[in-house]
Amino acid sequence: MRKFLKHRLPHPDSVRHNRWLRPLSGTLLHPRLWHLNRHSAAGAVAVGLFCGLIPGPFQMLGAALCCVVFRVNLPLALVTTLYTNPFTIVPLYLVAFTIGTWFIGDGHPFTPPPQWHDGGFGTWVQALIEWMIGLGAPLVLGLVLLGLSLAALGYVAVRGWWRWHLVRAWHRRKRGRSPHRR
Repeated sequence: MRKFLKHRLPHPDSVRHNRWLRPLSGTLLHPRLWHLNRHSAAGAVAVGLFCGLIPGPFQMLGAALCCVVFRVNLPLALVTTLYTNPFTIVPLYLVAFTIGTWFIGDGHPFTPPPQWHDGGFGTWVQALIEWMIGLGAPLVLGLVLLGLSLAALGYVAVRGWWRWHLVRAWHRRKRGRSPHRR
């Protein structure tokens, strides 16, 4: 499992040689941020799933800060935040708003999200931000609860998947050593 992920994630040298990240290299090059095992991978996926719901371009910054605090794999957490994109963010926010209204109550009316128009991407993003602010407390509470739920599910799923992969490898190795090969 570790080999599979190591070949697909960036190397610490990419941080060491990046002129913008060089001032932070003391923090970002901590060995536990780059070490990959079942604990750091599960924690990184949880961090990425939680921080992926942060609005705007702050997802990766939030994930990086959480990785430094919790000492989990940084590249995997950053990649995991990419589950939110222009196609998935609106449905996820609708689910978060629904969860928030279940906990707060139905006192907040729902307004449909802004439609894409000829004004361009910047205008649409600004309208989307204003729409999210208008949704208020149910959205914020729903985002936190959805983020915590996704993080917990992601953590358990990665730990379970890693364990399954490890047990399967043990069984393969055991069959390879047995005198009665099939």
